[in-house]
Amino acid sequence: MSPAQHKLRVSESWTMDGQKRKDFKLLESAKRVTVTEHVSQGFSSEDSGAVEESVAGRGGADGSADAAGSRVIEIAELLKSYVCMREPARVQEILTSMRNSGSSTLQVHYRFAHNGKRCPTCHNILEDDRLISEACKAELENLLNTYYPIEIDCTRSAEEKLPLMVEWWTKAHDLLVQQKIKKDDLAHVVRESEAMLRAGYQEFFHHLNVTCVPLLIFSAGIGDVLEEVIRQAGVFYSNVKVVSNYMDFDESGVLRAFKGQLIHIYNKREGALLNTQHFQELHSRSNVLLLGDSLGDLNMADGVTDMQNILTIGYLNDKVDERKQSYLNSYDIVLVKDESMDVPNAILRYITGR
Repeated sequence: MSPAQHKLRVSESWTMDGQKRKDFKLLESAKRVTVTEHVSQGFSSEDSGAVEESVAGRGGADGSADAAGSRVIEIAELLKSYVCMREPARVQEILTSMRNSGSSTLQVHYRFAHNGKRCPTCHNILEDDRLISEACKAELENLLNTYYPIEIDCTRSAEEKLPLMVEWWTKAHDLLVQQKIKKDDLAHVVRESEAMLRAGYQEFFHHLNVTCVPLLIFSAGIGDVLEEVIRQAGVFYSNVKVVSNYMDFDESGVLRAFKGQLIHIYNKREGALLNTQHFQELHSRSNVLLLGDSLGDLNMADGVTDMQNILTIGYLNDKVDERKQSYLNSYDIVLVKDESMDVPNAILRYITGR
């Protein structure tokens, strides 16, 4: 590994009060950052509350570690205040292995979701006066208020939630079918909506396209709407595959049902592609980068065969205090109150070497 790649060196020691201390040495800028980590709470410079900056200490001329137990972390974005990691060393080991394997072994799984008014969900986009009635809007809102708290309830098991999620989406789909939505109206409604992809999406989609890395987008929403959002953003490349719920229109272009198996939060997984040509193309790609924003999203890669590595990134934007520990226990990297693709983009640049 060349000196140019050694951007940060991390050395560990233990303080008198039993906390782990990490020294981050920026080898190129000659600045050292010392962070005290509370291991049980996950690693984050913001959470630690103890950040010091001083003149750089001594190190090897080639950028190698000069203390036992030290290691090299090469992605500066992982030190941002909103990034939390329970096991930083394990994250770096996975990243190194993925980089050594090369982009030809990589596939990316991305749970597509929007939050709040800034980013409407697929169902929110359909809540347009031209598509559904006020009564339907009210019923959909009631379903959301009833079932969403269940979805994010950390005290309930996935087994307990599963039938309730099926119930939620089945009722929502039945309501939409009753509205006799016209296919020709979808593109206009998306164009007039406030739908937007996460900041940095252009680099994310473009990078995966030019490196020929498959991007599987999973959503419990509506595939027709999601595809239109991606298409209008100008990033619906040939390497993109959407796994979602698709509308079934009659000969007149009016919604009459939804196709195939119901996709909900607990069954979004690559297994849904088992019988498709796309799955065969993924067979040789044993490294997975997974981006989700719920604990159920961790199942997206369940169908991957012969997996070598998986690195999971979880976006945590709602009920942070209640859910943070469960996310840290489940995801390798947790992004708290972050709506951007900055960290995934930095990781992709590192893995692909571009």
